[in-house]
Amino acid sequence: MNSLLKSLAPLAMLASAVLGAQAAEFPIKDKAITIVVPFAAGGPTDRVARDLAEAMRKPLGASTILVDNAAGAGGTIGANKVAKASADGYTILLHHIGMATQPGLYRNLPFKTLDDFEYLGMVNDVPMTLIGRPSLPANNFAELRTWLNANKGKVNLANAGLGAASHLCGLLFMNALKFDMTTVPYKGTGPAMTDLIGGQVDLMCDQTTNTSGQIESKKVKAYAVTTPNRLTTPALKDLPTLQEVGLKDFQVTIWHGLYAPKGTPPDALKKLNDALKVALKDPDFVKKQEGLGAVVVTDKRVEPAEHKKFVASEIAKWGPIIKAAGVYAD
Repeated sequence: MNSLLKSLAPLAMLASAVLGAQAAEFPIKDKAITIVVPFAAGGPTDRVARDLAEAMRKPLGASTILVDNAAGAGGTIGANKVAKASADGYTILLHHIGMATQPGLYRNLPFKTLDDFEYLGMVNDVPMTLIGRPSLPANNFAELRTWLNANKGKVNLANAGLGAASHLCGLLFMNALKFDMTTVPYKGTGPAMTDLIGGQVDLMCDQTTNTSGQIESKKVKAYAVTTPNRLTTPALKDLPTLQEVGLKDFQVTIWHGLYAPKGTPPDALKKLNDALKVALKDPDFVKKQEGLGAVVVTDKRVEPAEHKKFVASEIAKWGPIIKAAGVYAD
């Protein structure tokens, strides 16, 4: 028996060495990495993911990075898919502000936002704009406020559905104004924008990715942006910030971040974070994000710990607003 064990020992050592090398080798050249997007193909988050996949592929040394659209339930289906995926670094999640608002919106969230993921870093911030139907009498924010006060109980505020960026911004806007409006949810930004342009609803607050073209073509009226500073985009550079016009501390952007399943090996996490940092400095990626009206993150939120800290602060910010609005989903 002892002689048999001695003869097997070199094989065991060799197997251990091979397994150790494989564990250290991430990613394996012929194994694809998948970025799960919890929304349908063609939307803003999907476009960010596809641009990011290409920008991260080279620094990771990966032959392929795929994008998997796992849409439904306000992004919770895709997020849960990653939370339950193998923690090997080959399945990661790109999600937006929904990571911070889902804990307040959903009574039975199938995962714990701060406990069931490894945080990899932030990707971008997307500003938002307050816009109105073209027939609205108000031509600037001061006139809009006067019009709102004269039409209490009659104002409609469109959004793209429960938990959508436009829904969240609308809640924050009403909360800041201490002014109730009738919210009108749609199944997506497209039909909401169509009705706004057609005059069926009065106002909407949505991402620059969805509004810049409509503002530039004067199909809607624009009143303000939701960022701390004015934007430099030609179509939006003359718009004041909501803080400028009197809504103190009003700031909301639709940010995107990258996540891996809890328990992903530290080596894989470091390589993913390093590749993300390289991608965020890629001139082609930066240019594509600017074309979407997005600002690539360059601050400390690119670090995993700061990313998680930021999301925790966003959960604390949005929870009371959602609770006060009485908006929940099962």
